[in-house]
Amino acid sequence: MNGSRPLHLFEGIGIELEYMIVNRRSLAVLPVADQLLAAQAGHLTDEVEAGPLRWSNELVLHVVELKTNGPAASLQGLADAFQQGVMAINRRLAPLDGRLMPTAMHPWMDPSRDGRLWPHDNSIIYQTYHRIFDCRGHGWVNLQSCHLNLPFCGDEEFGRLHAAIRLLLPILPALAASSPFMDSRPSGFLDTRLQVYRDNQKRIPLVTGRVIPEPVFTRRTYQEGILQPLYRAIADVDPEGILQEEWLNSRGAIARFERQTIEIRILDVQEAPIVDLAIAAAVTGTLKALVSQRWQPLSKQQDWPQEPLSSILFETIRDADRAIIDNSAYLDMFGIGRRRATAGELWRHIITTLAPERPDDLQPAMPVLENILNQGPLARRILRSLGDEPSLDKLAATYANLCQCLAEGKMYLPPCHC
Repeated sequence: MNGSRPLHLFEGIGIELEYMIVNRRSLAVLPVADQLLAAQAGHLTDEVEAGPLRWSNELVLHVVELKTNGPAASLQGLADAFQQGVMAINRRLAPLDGRLMPTAMHPWMDPSRDGRLWPHDNSIIYQTYHRIFDCRGHGWVNLQSCHLNLPFCGDEEFGRLHAAIRLLLPILPALAASSPFMDSRPSGFLDTRLQVYRDNQKRIPLVTGRVIPEPVFTRRTYQEGILQPLYRAIADVDPEGILQEEWLNSRGAIARFERQTIEIRILDVQEAPIVDLAIAAAVTGTLKALVSQRWQPLSKQQDWPQEPLSSILFETIRDADRAIIDNSAYLDMFGIGRRRATAGELWRHIITTLAPERPDDLQPAMPVLENILNQGPLARRILRSLGDEPSLDKLAATYANLCQCLAEGKMYLPPCHC
């Protein structure tokens, strides 16, 4: 992970959080990421170091990414570091009448009207994406996520980590869904970001695949089974090879062999870093259990094809914690001896099982995780706060509250009537 020596499994972690820049009063998107980064660096740049973090650009001018400045040894202290970064950015944005907005999608932006691509360094990459895929849609200019980067060293560790991640991806929206609105209306999906993400590169379907990666567990089989077919598929529309890099792969988790990590891309960003880092603790704690074969041997973990995992993922994209999982073989991979359970019940089982066994990983995150288990992911809390008739005024008030949660570093906990 760009450190002084190769890192082994769980010896480090990289976190990336994306936020939308909006007008402080209207909450309309504000395309000033280049001005923000220039104000911090003293010159135009696409990335700037800011203490333990880096701030960087994304595809569009109204999104900024905060990320760990290299691999962190653990999650300890990262929520505070990211919160300090959020506060520093909000201070930089104040003279521009801007602020950061959390959640994975802006609830009413018009992407074809409001989206402006980054025009500076690396713009050739973004222009190529736009030429091939047309980046004026929600799945391009209206989405913010949390990425987790986990290291491995060699094929044996890669195979164990990739198997565990593939198994866990389908239920991540049950904890992290934060995007229930699109075009000012409930979309019918609690994780709308992932729903539009599934189809945003449909001109070349291999780019995203089925979101769940194929069952390949060595560098050679990954190259042969995923990357080389992908590069061949896009070659006709990208003859210069501008996009033919590992990051073209848009599955829900992608191998970055150049830096010996797997990047998990399926998590919606939350209302405050304290929540993102709590979810990261649940994810990494569960992956450690899977990699150590806590419930099932590696051979069984690696034996799962894409189709059943993709089916469970679609259910959690739509219903998050209330998604019904009636695949008893999948439930058995996590040691829950039932034929049927909701994704929320499965997470409760996982977290309550692992918390006493891995107190350093999970105990600091338990207050946040208990709120998620009891009140649902952020998307469900947003829907509950808006009631049965979510007017634009109510929507604006709710997202203003969410902006304040981000600014203050606290969870969004509307009254629960469940």
